[in-house]
Amino acid sequence: MNTLMEYKGYHAKTYFDADDKIFVGEVIGIRDSLNFHGYSPDELERMFHQSIDNYLDYCKELGVEPDKEYRGMFNVRISPELHRLAALEAANRNITLNQLVSDILASALQQA
Repeated sequence: MNTLMEYKGYHAKTYFDADDKIFVGEVIGIRDSLNFHGYSPDELERMFHQSIDNYLDYCKELGVEPDKEYRGMFNVRISPELHRLAALEAANRNITLNQLVSDILASALQQA
């Protein structure tokens, strides 16, 4: 079973690896790779917090801005026909293609 954890605005997906009998986590939504593990849920949570704290300290030490989750931009590959239909629908609604996609995603996720 996969679950999500949150700490300092960062999220991680976690799961139990039955073969190794260990809990595993991976920070999602950033370009850097942050992984951690623990032998109990409590240890997994501590290791997640430690992973984020170490990442933030390392970025500070290097003088670089830590990656933030979800910048609000992503690329989607669709067929040229779907692209044309979406662009026409956006024009018909007198909104941008980005706004159309955002509205449709928000509507679909509210129904989920």
